[in-house]
Amino acid sequence: MRGTILKRFWVVGMGLVCWIGMGMGVGSPVFGYDEAAVTNGGILTGKVILDGPVPELRIFPLALYPFGPFCGKNASISDGHGNVRISEFVVSPDHGMKDVVVAVQGVGKGKPFPPLIADIVTRGCEFFPFVSIVQNHGTFTVKNEDPILHNAQLYQSEKGNLLLTVPNPPHSFGTFPIKFEHHRRIYQMICGMHEFMQTWGYAVDNPYYALTDEHGAFRIDALPPGTYKVTAWRPHFHPVERTVTIAPNGTASLAFEFDAKTVKRPHYETQERFRIQQ
Repeated sequence: MRGTILKRFWVVGMGLVCWIGMGMGVGSPVFGYDEAAVTNGGILTGKVILDGPVPELRIFPLALYPFGPFCGKNASISDGHGNVRISEFVVSPDHGMKDVVVAVQGVGKGKPFPPLIADIVTRGCEFFPFVSIVQNHGTFTVKNEDPILHNAQLYQSEKGNLLLTVPNPPHSFGTFPIKFEHHRRIYQMICGMHEFMQTWGYAVDNPYYALTDEHGAFRIDALPPGTYKVTAWRPHFHPVERTVTIAPNGTASLAFEFDAKTVKRPHYETQERFRIQQ
């Protein structure tokens, strides 16, 4: 009986892997983008800042969630009094903001664009990294390093649609598909067992992108000459858009600014009690 059950799991698993491989276009180029030599490309640099005070921490009482004593051992999120304190904003003394995706739009040809795979790690009841850059019809992996069960739920953030539910058994690893609706780019991953475990992803369609560092700085190189729209996006903000012209072999700079007063979270996350620190 045990051998029959294991065989059935293997057949179903192999079928799922094959389906993902065919449906995701593994090894195929990104639709609408062609790789070509860039001989006179330019460089785009810049900085993203947060104008205003860093948004408040969110507070979640561990008594509401399973395996609370284990999660409470993580000193980076526990307040030592039975609560998890989540700080989602890393801002430098000069207001530079980390984890902002800066993406050049409308580039149809240029430097190589290798497949992007978001590698998500679960450790101490936290998802890492906080922001990933992905491709639509690409894949992401989830590695659970914890000795407890988690449940990753992937939402298409712009509409709130549930795209995928991924059980994460203790000390497990899996690879899963990403498939947005047309013209959608953002996902939010939330643990179905621990609401405070959240991570985000932004889909790009060309290799001209960057993720800001802890000082809010970014750099994008080998950009073909031309005039482009450039989008800066970060969780809990509306995107900010700028226009830039790249001269042959030139260097251009852009500055992006997000207003701390415009932070927008889903309604259920803005309850005053036990969500936002007062």
